Amino acid sequence: MGKIIGIDLGTTNSLAAVWENGECRLIPNTFGEYLTPSVVSFDTDGTVYVGKVAKERLVTHPNDTAAVFKRFMGTSKIYRLAGKKYKPEELSALVLRRLKEDAEQYLGQEIEEAIISVPAYFNDLARSATKNAGKLAGLRVDRIINEPSAAALAYQHQRQMEEAALLVFDFGGGTLDVSMVDCFDNVVEILAVGGDNYLGGSDFDRAIADAFYKECDMTESALTMEERAIVEERAMLCKQELTEHETAAMRVELRGQEYRMDLSRVKLIEVSERLFVRMRAPIQRVLTDAKKTMGGVDAVVLVGGSCKMPVVQKFLAHTLGRVDISVVNPDYMIALGVGVYAGIKERNEDIKDMLLTDICPFSLGTAVYNEAEPDRLLNDIVIERNTALPASREIIVTTVYDRQTKVQVKVYQGEAMYAEDNLFLGKMELHVPPAPKGEQKVSIRYTYDINGILVVDVTVLSTGVAKQMVIRNQEIRMSEQEIAKKLKELDKLKIHPREEEENKALLARAERLYCETTGGMREEIEFRTRYFNELLAKQDTYCLQRGRRQFEQFLTYIESYLIRLEEPGETGQSFAEWYADEGEKESDRRERQEEESVYEMWRTGHLTS
Repeated sequence: MGKIIGIDLGTTNSLAAVWENGECRLIPNTFGEYLTPSVVSFDTDGTVYVGKVAKERLVTHPNDTAAVFKRFMGTSKIYRLAGKKYKPEELSALVLRRLKEDAEQYLGQEIEEAIISVPAYFNDLARSATKNAGKLAGLRVDRIINEPSAAALAYQHQRQMEEAALLVFDFGGGTLDVSMVDCFDNVVEILAVGGDNYLGGSDFDRAIADAFYKECDMTESALTMEERAIVEERAMLCKQELTEHETAAMRVELRGQEYRMDLSRVKLIEVSERLFVRMRAPIQRVLTDAKKTMGGVDAVVLVGGSCKMPVVQKFLAHTLGRVDISVVNPDYMIALGVGVYAGIKERNEDIKDMLLTDICPFSLGTAVYNEAEPDRLLNDIVIERNTALPASREIIVTTVYDRQTKVQVKVYQGEAMYAEDNLFLGKMELHVPPAPKGEQKVSIRYTYDINGILVVDVTVLSTGVAKQMVIRNQEIRMSEQEIAKKLKELDKLKIHPREEEENKALLARAERLYCETTGGMREEIEFRTRYFNELLAKQDTYCLQRGRRQFEQFLTYIESYLIRLEEPGETGQSFAEWYADEGEKESDRRERQEEESVYEMWRTGHLTS
């Protein structure tokens, strides 16, 4: 077996590592540096620049240079550079090819296989695009690894802890990943992941640039591409200066005039307030999903160059209630972890016994009939997010019409309550014998492995007729025409009594909480949402008023429960104790109990799949 290299394909910088002589080593590039900027630039004569040189051309040739394209992996975004069109994975392939060439030069042998890290929150399309980028670069990519998993593996390998619960906060140039990891013996087990694929250090650059435009009374649209590139570069340098010092001055000369903005860390926090709000959400979700409190976390592992920012470290210390937060090699931690995993895959004697488990980052579900809104199918979760892989789960559905002769199974990935709001992966159809509704039962089994291959087995229980579909992380793209058509369809969508803002806001709140929870808690939110939808459909003003008050109170208690981070994941029934508030008025308590009785009667008599 030839050498396998590990590659951290980053939004801002990329680097490679290899397991050699009992340790993980970073691979230097042609400049003798470990970090290669993830930037690609083209000349009109066909010359391609990758890395450091390309980064310099961001200012001088902004129209022919691309960066931060990792954010758009698996999407339909097209870059037009030097008269040609490129997909994000094609640009990533050029970065990977450069890393491959540097590794071959360093190791003195041809490299054919690599393990590439991806954000934990990359969906199947983005993961598939990453693998395709590897193929375009001349690499076999049998395995990709979640970035926080790689960081935890490196941390565990360095510290050799017998048992520890780690919160990995991976904040890079373009993505944020948060993971809860358990380490014991030689096992690194991922418990939960969360994140934001569109939040990173570059967003702080953008926030500084926006503040600069505002303070200097400038309009960004009035500037040329080159001038905007200069402003953004100065904003990035100002951010870096604030990493070392409490204050910094941003100076930009445009059209013969110098503009200046003084910035402090306090002011940076003010102009970036919305970014910190977004950073808090995945932390809370991961702790909830992993059934952990901060008291149960042994260490906080910071990864990614943006974690070097003092304002980010202060934010984490405040949010997590800890002072023992330190940064150790944040730029290299993921690459070192991927290098360790490359050694495991090579079956090196000194590391082969280490085991890394992974999880399903997004829930996988199937569309089922929605009695309250027949035109909007529900997403019935088959494999929950954060389920350890490989996994196999089964649900039973029934026919919904008399003399129904076929069942269509649609597969989705995502957390949204309604099927159409998730990522569609595929569909198939089976014939069933005609019978009264509910009599014909169909088994749907999802089997999902660590390499992202999903096998869907569907069986008609009365006849034994079976059908199978294999989804192999194939790229499922929508053309611009299809997107435009979909938008028109959405524009036409009118959902009967929900036009009142109060009801729309309540349903949106329920959908958000559905995405943030799992297990019995999620199931209870779904049931109560369906109940509220039926109340809306009836348009009985009195019943709707009481039902809305009950629904809103339930969602408030859910939010309060999540904020406290107290052993979540119990069944919906456990929330009954929340309703025993001693400060509640007797009349309100009586009305709530009456409405709860009506809801319970509805639920126990409600037919489900």
